[in-house]
Amino acid sequence: MTDTARARKLADRIRVVVAETLQRRIKDPRLGYVTITDTRITGDLREATVFYTVFGDDEERAASAAALESAKGVLRSEVGRQTGVRFTPTLTFVPDALPENARTIDDLLAKAREADAQVREASSGAAYAGEADPYRKPGQEDDEEPGTDGGEPGTDGKGSADA
Repeated sequence: MTDTARARKLADRIRVVVAETLQRRIKDPRLGYVTITDTRITGDLREATVFYTVFGDDEERAASAAALESAKGVLRSEVGRQTGVRFTPTLTFVPDALPENARTIDDLLAKAREADAQVREASSGAAYAGEADPYRKPGQEDDEEPGTDGGEPGTDGKGSADA
């Protein structure tokens, strides 16, 4: 069992090394605008999962995924050279779902704004059902105070219930 802090540091270092290597050394024309978003490594430091996003359409995403798979050996050897660990972890590239999740959240927020605008429009000319401020304030006298009609509701004022 390894230290989780060590695994976190190694994962961060792998992320940086892979991003720099993709930018400087990999010249595959299929590789689009790739961003390495996150890296996770197993507890035994043997397998690393690299999450990435690609700016573009589905065709560019598929081409970039193929380019990453073909560059996996170069990237792994560069990770091993720059990290200096005894066993260089295997790299697995996974497209990150972050952009799709963000798009879904944006759509939900747009729907909520629409619903709020409809409620605001419907309530613009509406009046209150009662008074504007239904709460009692200190020193304010009402016509009828609760409990002054002779007792609790449903009683005749003498403590016996009506039959």
